[in-house]
Amino acid sequence: MSVSVACCCFSFLNAPARLLQSSSSPLCFVAASTLTPRASSSSKLNPEKKKKYTLRVRDEHSSNDGPQTMAFKSPFGSSQQKKDKKESQPTTDLRTDPAKIHDASFLDAVVKVYCTHTAPDYSLPWQKQRQFTSTGRQLSSFSDSFYFSLSLAYIACVCSAFMIGDGKLLTNAHCVEHDTQVKVKRRGDDRKYVAKVLVRGVDCDIALLSVESEDFWKGAEPLRLGHLPRLQDSVTVVGYPLGGDTISVTKGVVSRIEVTSYAHGSSDLLGIQIDAAINPGNSGGPAFNDQGECIGVAFQVYRSEETENIGYVIPTTVVSHFLTDYERNAKYTGYPCLGVLLQKLENPALRECLKVPTNEGVLVRRVEPTSDASKVLKEGDVIVSFDDLRVGCEGTVPFRSSERIAFRYLISQKFAGDIVELGIIRAGEPKKVQVVLRPRVHLVPYHIDGGQPSYIIIAGLVFTPLSEPLIEEECEDTIGLKLLTKARYSVARFRGEQIVILSQVLANEVNIGYEDMNNQQVLKFNGTHIRNIHHLAHLIDMCKDKYLVFEFEDNYVAVLEREASNSASLCILKDYGIPSERSADLREPYVDPVHDNEALDQGFGDSPVSNLEIGFDGLVWA
Repeated sequence: MSVSVACCCFSFLNAPARLLQSSSSPLCFVAASTLTPRASSSSKLNPEKKKKYTLRVRDEHSSNDGPQTMAFKSPFGSSQQKKDKKESQPTTDLRTDPAKIHDASFLDAVVKVYCTHTAPDYSLPWQKQRQFTSTGRQLSSFSDSFYFSLSLAYIACVCSAFMIGDGKLLTNAHCVEHDTQVKVKRRGDDRKYVAKVLVRGVDCDIALLSVESEDFWKGAEPLRLGHLPRLQDSVTVVGYPLGGDTISVTKGVVSRIEVTSYAHGSSDLLGIQIDAAINPGNSGGPAFNDQGECIGVAFQVYRSEETENIGYVIPTTVVSHFLTDYERNAKYTGYPCLGVLLQKLENPALRECLKVPTNEGVLVRRVEPTSDASKVLKEGDVIVSFDDLRVGCEGTVPFRSSERIAFRYLISQKFAGDIVELGIIRAGEPKKVQVVLRPRVHLVPYHIDGGQPSYIIIAGLVFTPLSEPLIEEECEDTIGLKLLTKARYSVARFRGEQIVILSQVLANEVNIGYEDMNNQQVLKFNGTHIRNIHHLAHLIDMCKDKYLVFEFEDNYVAVLEREASNSASLCILKDYGIPSERSADLREPYVDPVHDNEALDQGFGDSPVSNLEIGFDGLVWA
């Protein structure tokens, strides 16, 4: 079986997973799970900024839902909602007048997005790949027999966006990945306007655009964001998919609401499953309920030979989190994580052994060393509550009136820096502990901060950190099983840790005998363990020894004469047309990320780093 997610703009090879052959899709990759936030729970909204956005939000709490519903709220307070009762009434009722949907005013808020992309070349990190425009061409695929049998696909194409007010548009992050130019066009207009990407939320696959031209906004009316829908509620998806140039409308119903894997973000967040057709080009377009309110953003599709009509929409609760985060911090900081590997407690004997008196709780099997939870939680603890909300033995919590949802949904409602209270049972004794939620630290990142990878070239030896985009670009056959295993099943021992590899050797007389080396992890330099690429550059700069000694995995060693290497470096750079021996970030002063030297004596963690990679439903990362 193959699973594919057809998104409407190329996410590039730095997408958060492996590329795979799929019988149903020419380009595939597997989504993994990550949360990479950074925010402060004490941040206050700027009252001046509250007035900027004109998006109107429908906030509906039902008395039987309880606080766990997390019903959509405006990130800028409820005053705007109450300001004009007339605005809260739907301008178009699709349910009562479906024949006039072509005249619905909310369709004019949906725009077509044209993006030109220029991605980094991870194998040659000092340059970028050739630019291309999102016009629907398919990309070549790569096989992956090691990683996974499931796949999620991205197809490059024109995508969609919609107006939320104050000169802002909302779309998917993968639609504007590695953008060099973004243009938008309104329905019924023949002019394209230049747009600017303000912020991308990679983990939630949302991006915010701005258009400065006043002509673009003449007569524009932003969409109203509605509440989280119910099962079997009607949904209408609007966008500009392949197959034509004009706007497209498809209709279906809400099939399921649960925590879903986000392909581009490599994260697990709340998602709405619908049966309305979502095709390449729909990404970034809104989904409407019967009252003409936007209930989410179309972004991916599940495809296999055994399934039909399974599309996914980012709900307005996730959109609210994104906008609130951006408004608080003037940038997007992302989603937090707890950093623990949990096991379900369905077996009565297991609960009895752990002295858990009731049919609830999840067992802590591993705590990431980089998470704040490592300071208060231990292996063998049983988490029975999260902010006084009871956690079931299957790892679920109450959701709305009669539903349950994955425990990690509660974490996704928080911001980085928030403090949560956990109820635990340790050796049969109940306790209350507080944990600060922090960003997830990845030993091998799924996306490169800043877009351009770090590198340093010493006597033709090209060193760079291992990353998912590099693995995908190189193809896994050339990376080697040992490195792939570390990339899939290892966790960082401290913040800032990286796996540094010798990517390739630029042949020269000074490096004779090493020219066939590639994709080998370097462990030590002159006897010192390497912590990250910046640490390696610092050690080389500080070296006064006669020789430069690099120790690699599998006990291989490479020795260079220091002065000869320095003399040859300029010639090598000139011969290969390389502008600099190192990336700009490595010219900054080095700051040691390790405060506890004991962390260096521990090996890499041996737990899987994503929920999809675990392969067993009884374990899950929170």
